[in-house]
Amino acid sequence: MNLHQFRFVQEAVRRNLNLTETAKALHTSQPGISKAIIELEEELGVDIFARHGKRIRRVTEPGQLVLRSVEIIMREVANLRRIGDEFSKQDAGTLSIATTHSQARYFLPERVAALRRRFPKVQVVLHQGTPADVARMLVDDVADIGLATEALAETETLVSLPCYEWQHVIVVPAHHPLAHVERPTIEQLAQEPLVTYHPTFSGRSRIDAAFMRARCTPNIALEAIDADVIKTYVRLGMGVGIISELAVGDDPAGGELMWQPVGHLFGSNTSRVAFKRGAYLRHFVFAFAELLSDRLSRPLIERAMGGNPDLYDL
Repeated sequence: MNLHQFRFVQEAVRRNLNLTETAKALHTSQPGISKAIIELEEELGVDIFARHGKRIRRVTEPGQLVLRSVEIIMREVANLRRIGDEFSKQDAGTLSIATTHSQARYFLPERVAALRRRFPKVQVVLHQGTPADVARMLVDDVADIGLATEALAETETLVSLPCYEWQHVIVVPAHHPLAHVERPTIEQLAQEPLVTYHPTFSGRSRIDAAFMRARCTPNIALEAIDADVIKTYVRLGMGVGIISELAVGDDPAGGELMWQPVGHLFGSNTSRVAFKRGAYLRHFVFAFAELLSDRLSRPLIERAMGGNPDLYDL
């Protein structure tokens, strides 16, 4: 048996048992993958996959156990590579960050710049996606560190820690009746068309839950994943924007828009930082985590990775 066979089996499962897609992803041939998997099954003496003719239909019961072992082996192989990089390249290498648009646009820039000043030979790669995408990129070893509000805490193969808290704000044109209302109510917002996040982004679930508790139905005029897009449509008069306070900063839009915090309506949200359980973290990954929050010290992260992620609350 060899690592190529393990990688073929792992990728086949990731590609929903479609060997054509598996071959494309691994830049090899489908017959070669099929042969390698069959040879591994013969060596192990068990069927990893159940087949109908030549087509793979499902993972067998012993195959599930094999997959668990393969995941461990491939994870440790990745760790070996990182260890080699750590000591051969010292302060050089690549930091791969998976995050959402809002984090990449508003929270991370100063921290990434600070890391580059400290480690000028480290290349930073930003991968943007949904919170579920962020979790998947960590699980698949595409990223070293992830940052998002949703999904990370619910993924068993990840260790996640709270990073910082934030609240929602409403954004309206300067002439809008709500522009100078200090504490808008749910009832007032229910009377307005709303422009806000897609349900899987940036604490949208808290917004929906608040309307449900108040027995009000929100009039969602437009959903988006990008706060800048939401502000654009607010400027055009499409409705009242509900976005993260990160997205307004000292702006918004030079006074063209006004904003008011609405944490009293929707509560606070916690953005979390996450790592793949069991992964080897290079020293500049720890350094970057410490730039994200002064609570995220290297000893704390190491203890969390060792099996106790519930070490502190914000």
